[in-house]
Amino acid sequence: MEKPLYPSPYMRITQGYNIGSHKGSFAIDEAGSDTGIDNILAPFTGVVKKVYTSDANEVWLESLDKVEYPDGTIDYMTILFAHDNNVNNLYIGKVIKKGEPFYQEGTKGIATGNHCHFECGKGKFTGSGWYKNNYGTWVINNGKDPTECLWIDDSIKILNSNGYTFKKIESEHKEEQEPDNDQPDNELPDNSKEPPSEDEENKDDTTNSKLIFTCQKDDIYAIRLKKGQKLYLE
Repeated sequence: MEKPLYPSPYMRITQGYNIGSHKGSFAIDEAGSDTGIDNILAPFTGVVKKVYTSDANEVWLESLDKVEYPDGTIDYMTILFAHDNNVNNLYIGKVIKKGEPFYQEGTKGIATGNHCHFECGKGKFTGSGWYKNNYGTWVINNGKDPTECLWIDDSIKILNSNGYTFKKIESEHKEEQEPDNDQPDNELPDNSKEPPSEDEENKDDTTNSKLIFTCQKDDIYAIRLKKGQKLYLE
């Protein structure tokens, strides 16, 4: 199951939600790495449900399958994007893979400086895709806090989060730990291996070995050795 990823490799949020022209919505403005035009990447594998060119070249992308939200929700997700200067490459029914560049920042519509306005909606695309709120602004249906919808990972460089905290996807590849060569005191040594050959035994110089104990009778004996110490038996 996919985890929807923040749609820009650079996070530079210039306007948050429920502020100014975003009053009454969960919209945020993403301005990318600088004042130029950066690509917007598909946050999940999705299908284009609507392209509206009469305003700010708005595009609605709906996830092909249910996705995992950072807040634990499992559901479909629809995201509205706006301000790309040219959306001739997009059409209803086009499938876009997660991470694929498909949209761009721009200034189409009412916009100051290149950026991408986007809003997350819970569930599938419904109705016309949006409605006019009490402030006279058109907003996505079933709008939801973007921090509860989108994840980040190490590929995203945070330049300005505007005070928002996005949950991070932990690496799926954990570092392999070094094996513990120290045997516990109550664990018997592994006798399953083949005994060393006579030649291998002769590799160690025992001429300077020191007598520390002489066995007086047949019995079971135990001795605790430190790592690196050697024991010679006759």
